[in-house]
Amino acid sequence: MSYNGRLLADARAELERIRQENEKEHSLREQLAYSKVEQLGLLDARLRSQMTELVRVTVARRPDMMQRIREIEEENLELQARRAEMLTEAGFPMDYLDDIYSCEKCHDSGVFEGKPCSCLQKIYNRLLTAELSPIMLDGNEDFANFDLSFYPAEYDFTLSASPRDVMRLVLDRCRSFAEDFPKDVPNLLLRGGTGLGKTYLSACIAKVVAEKGYSVCYDSAAFAFEAFEKQKFSRDPEESERSAAKVSRMLDCDLMILDDLGTEMVTSLTVSALYTLINTRLISRRPIIISTNCSNEELAKKYSPQICSRILGEFKILPFCGSDIRLLKKSR
Repeated sequence: MSYNGRLLADARAELERIRQENEKEHSLREQLAYSKVEQLGLLDARLRSQMTELVRVTVARRPDMMQRIREIEEENLELQARRAEMLTEAGFPMDYLDDIYSCEKCHDSGVFEGKPCSCLQKIYNRLLTAELSPIMLDGNEDFANFDLSFYPAEYDFTLSASPRDVMRLVLDRCRSFAEDFPKDVPNLLLRGGTGLGKTYLSACIAKVVAEKGYSVCYDSAAFAFEAFEKQKFSRDPEESERSAAKVSRMLDCDLMILDDLGTEMVTSLTVSALYTLINTRLISRRPIIISTNCSNEELAKKYSPQICSRILGEFKILPFCGSDIRLLKKSR
């Protein structure tokens, strides 16, 4: 995995802040425990001196080294038992004074088995998602806040169900996608008219997936395809480089969400960009979510029958129905 140097430095700085907070909490616990249990500080000092003595004995390699090591180990066990007894008698858990780590694998160092630890990657991916998702609504999107009462409960013969029942199923499938990610999740096509909740639910998915530590790129089709165009045609080297980096992240991120497909100006370049984005992610088995107002016929006409066929064959279609929620909210 390749990293953005600036974001990786920010991730390490955040992990260092977490480590310092844990050390501060540990220090406060020590102060409280030592103030309540008079002999506890002396006992901990003896435990620390044992470690120093163990190193000294090992380095000196005296004839009685093994016997002395066993004596130190036996005394250490006795002291540990007495320490646990003191803590519990004072009303503390036995592990109250253990070192505090947010990550038990790397002990908040950010490195595990010579590689960046998963805890550092999780922070990095969260920072990367924030940078790659400029159209996230406000960061407070939540499946629990998706109000099904805006969708009619009356049976609709064209749907063979009520819009509310259809949208309840859509909500459940979007929630399952986010909760199951990245295991066995399908590519999704969120289809329906304006104001039916496509952007909101895709933002809910993005939030949950990002909080799990995966990188999410969430952008409108217009801005996404603009990056492909600038990467290829910009005369500004810096702009071209930034666009190339954005394209690379859209292709490589754990989850790509392409919003409002069909609202951008369609050109031969946007058609090529859409094909590259879909094909690359399908080949690498990296999920993609597309939201659109377009029907099958409109997709085939705007982009090509081949791209439409690829979408219909490789994506799970979730139909959004009902009336424009924005207008309903105003009327309420």
